[in-house]
Amino acid sequence: MTRIILSGCLGHMGHVITECVRRREDCEIVAGVDIGEGTADYPVFKSFADLTVDGDVIIDFSHPSVLDGLLAYATAHKCAAVVATTGLSDEQIAKLKSASQDTPIFFSANMSIGVNLVAELAAKAARVLEGAFDIEIVEMHHNQKIDAPSGTALMLADTISDALTEKPHYEFDRHSKRAKRDPHEIGIHAVRGGTIVGEHEILFAGLDEVIKISHSARSKDLFAVGAVNAAVFLKDKPAKLYSMKDLVDNK
Repeated sequence: MTRIILSGCLGHMGHVITECVRRREDCEIVAGVDIGEGTADYPVFKSFADLTVDGDVIIDFSHPSVLDGLLAYATAHKCAAVVATTGLSDEQIAKLKSASQDTPIFFSANMSIGVNLVAELAAKAARVLEGAFDIEIVEMHHNQKIDAPSGTALMLADTISDALTEKPHYEFDRHSKRAKRDPHEIGIHAVRGGTIVGEHEILFAGLDEVIKISHSARSKDLFAVGAVNAAVFLKDKPAKLYSMKDLVDNK
């Protein structure tokens, strides 16, 4: 049985994860951490400094500001952590990597197995089409999402970049210049509107043909399932920085 500490337990994703865990027999939520007001079927603490319940794995769907306290607790208690919060800075990602030397850390900008399979397909396409096709990424999310572009769009761009022999630069603001498209760039575009859960499309545009690889999330449940699967996978693993690729390869 995997004992989960849920960070951000009173938020929307916290409620979705709580319901997801309730339907499973291989894990349970033993405590939550959230600064908000509300109750749950398990004890809820305002911060990791206040936490008095032991767990095997933390699942974090909260806010970047929580990361320092989470990592301090995780390393001090040798507690594994699944970090699914988006909008982390480069400095915070460096802290994740540092903490993973002492305790297992699972980090992914998107907890969907489908998105991570799309990333692998896009990397393969980029290697095959390199030099002959322009690459553009379009992401769409609901109008309440704060960060743009999405962490998933950046993850897809990084995966494609790693697959290319000549590293591209990312273009976020093409409207501010009047110039032909640089063949060594990846355009990344963000759309915000309505209640769109998450749409990501990679376009490979060549001479007289366009190839599209896309993923559409229809509910946030799939992110909860991915995070819980990652938590169960991470229990008793050695200290290391893990990703969705490790979970996919384990299947």
